[in-house]
Amino acid sequence: MNISLGEYFRLLRRYLTPQRGLVAGLAVLLLSSMALQLTGPQLIRSFIDSAMAGAAMADLTRLALIFVGIAMLTQLATVGATYLSERVAWTATNALRMDLALHTLQLDMPFHKANPPGALIERIDGDVSALATFFSQFVLRVVGSGLLLVGALALLFREDWRVGAALSAFAVLSVLILGFVRNFAVPFMAAERAAAANLYGLVEERLAGLDDVRANGGGAHSLRRMHQSQRDLYQREIRAAAAGTTGWMATMLLFAVGYGIALGLGSTLYQRGLVTLGTVYLCFQYTQMLRQPLEQLADQIRELQKAAAGIVRIRQLTQARSRISDTGTTPLPDGPLSVEIDALHFTYHDDQTTSDDRRPTTDDRPSLPGYRLSAIGYRLSAPVLQDVTITLRPGEVLGLLGRTGSGKTTLTRLLLRLYDPQQGALRLGGVDLRSAHLSALRRRVGVVTQEVQLFRASLRDNLTLFDPDVSDAQLWAALAELELEDWARALPDGLATIIAGAEGLSAGEA
Repeated sequence: MNISLGEYFRLLRRYLTPQRGLVAGLAVLLLSSMALQLTGPQLIRSFIDSAMAGAAMADLTRLALIFVGIAMLTQLATVGATYLSERVAWTATNALRMDLALHTLQLDMPFHKANPPGALIERIDGDVSALATFFSQFVLRVVGSGLLLVGALALLFREDWRVGAALSAFAVLSVLILGFVRNFAVPFMAAERAAAANLYGLVEERLAGLDDVRANGGGAHSLRRMHQSQRDLYQREIRAAAAGTTGWMATMLLFAVGYGIALGLGSTLYQRGLVTLGTVYLCFQYTQMLRQPLEQLADQIRELQKAAAGIVRIRQLTQARSRISDTGTTPLPDGPLSVEIDALHFTYHDDQTTSDDRRPTTDDRPSLPGYRLSAIGYRLSAPVLQDVTITLRPGEVLGLLGRTGSGKTTLTRLLLRLYDPQQGALRLGGVDLRSAHLSALRRRVGVVTQEVQLFRASLRDNLTLFDPDVSDAQLWAALAELELEDWARALPDGLATIIAGAEGLSAGEA
């Protein structure tokens, strides 16, 4: 579960490179903000020493006004850096969401059988949201705090090498301790994210099957499952929160040590006449500046741990590969196609099935790489299709009749190449499906399923599946042939009318 810093930076580099201009502007603002923050204590030191030496009021007023001006500029630079940081972070993570969604849509049926839509939504959105927070905080606070830490130590060395050496050793020790606790809570965070994904998957499944749940009196069972999943998530969140406090506890102890070093060295050097009172204040102020970056680093440990858990789960998702290879290059012939099924054998493997009743489990092993469920599933070993041979010339119609489980739906899935047969071949127009490109195959095979799938989109988009190349004339011709033209023209906006799923439509209209 450990994540190397290189993996963080590879992810940052991949999604921040397209935003080089914004990142450069952010770097300028960060450097300006750090320089201004380091300048403030120098002015206060000059003010204290000048006042102790009896300087004129005009000189003291000038120093005070310069300090106020620098403080205002610091705030402006910080606001600008915050804005750019958030913009860069959300642009990058939205691109990551798109990449994950596209990758998931390209995976095969066994993957989607083993991973319900609700769980995938949580992975693509929830895990990436945690990563977005990490991106913005990392760029603004972690990198900025590191720059501030280095600058403060350099100025402490310039004031007195003994103070600089002592506080540098303290800072190095602090960073090492924080680095040690960085990955401590990652397994707890990953388990929390997995429990959240399980809950989302359960909610999605039960809502999708709401009619069946109600009709068969499954409400009590669904609520019990919901309670179990919520309890599991609650328990894992408590463990993750407890583990995440280790960084905060370590930081509080380190602060006490740091203040002791600063006060002890400052008072000793002042009593020996080696530094002025203003310099003592300067050393203490820079020690507080060391506290600020270290405290922010500690505050970001939890976000870093959340990000690590998200990166682990995102990495699992991106490493999942479809078992349906898309390397074919043979074009399908133009015109109507023949269908040839030759000595076909097909069996669903264990990990190509899912359970109707997934139960909460304490097994936290990821299910993505092998598409295996950490729950109870059916084990199927008997062939679904055996030695099936069918030949259909272009224009011929074949109806398949058979009992439930006889392989009718499986045959259509094989024809769409959602699965590949273990033996035999399927050919369209004489071309083996495995030799054709998937996109070309699916452009030539049409499917009308028994389950109505409508999108919350316009009537036009629902009819064309979002293909802008289909003309309105083609759509009206199709609607007229189906005797739905009058119905469609009676809609408020015609083809542009928004269809809110199947709401307001009869089963036949849908």
